[in-house]
Amino acid sequence: MSAEEPLFRIVRGVPTAEELAALVGVIATRSRPVAAPAPAPISLWSRSARPTAAAPAAGRGAWRASGLPR
Repeated sequence: MSAEEPLFRIVRGVPTAEELAALVGVIATRSRPVAAPAPAPISLWSRSARPTAAAPAAGRGAWRASGLPR
């Protein structure tokens, strides 16, 4: 596509300046990439139900580590 070649052309009718401006606005808006939607915030209520770390391993001192805050 050369620099002199138009991006689009009107085949039929005689649009007004406002109609052409609306058409260019729609084409410009539709040609932009769509941003990914922001992730939904997670409530503290549901977040507290998920384990924060792996279960304590069995072995020496495991009973004490199981009661300590993580």
